[in-house]
Amino acid sequence: MSALDAIDASILRILQQNGRMSNADLAAKIGLSPSACSRRLDILEKSGVISGYHARLSNKALDYKMVVIVHISLSGQFAKTLQEFEAAVKRCPNVLVCYLMSGEYDYILRVAAKDLEDYERIHRDWLSALPHVVKINSSFALREIIDRPNVGL
Repeated sequence: MSALDAIDASILRILQQNGRMSNADLAAKIGLSPSACSRRLDILEKSGVISGYHARLSNKALDYKMVVIVHISLSGQFAKTLQEFEAAVKRCPNVLVCYLMSGEYDYILRVAAKDLEDYERIHRDWLSALPHVVKINSSFALREIIDRPNVGL
């Protein structure tokens, strides 16, 4: 998709704040007809600018009070090694984010845990069992300062 125009940017800003807004309400806010707004939304979705709609849940409200940043080193960077690790880490339900990294560690994960005992279980049953892992370094977040779901437009 080519560069976004001002109307597209407005649509995206509004949807970031309220993804449940009806097309009619969104069109009225933007100053478009509902059909024109719907066409633009369709283009934004098909081009991948809008990758989905979801409810943002509160881990804390669901009793996941701990956030753990986990640095992982693998035995090598061979394509098969990375593929096997990535397939396995996707099955771990407590891993919220996983990034392949440059630098000292191969991967960085953000993990949700209910408490220290729960993290010990996650570490023992999931993280330590991931294929090709040679080093795990865990850091516990003391306080969340910011967690933006999207970039500013």
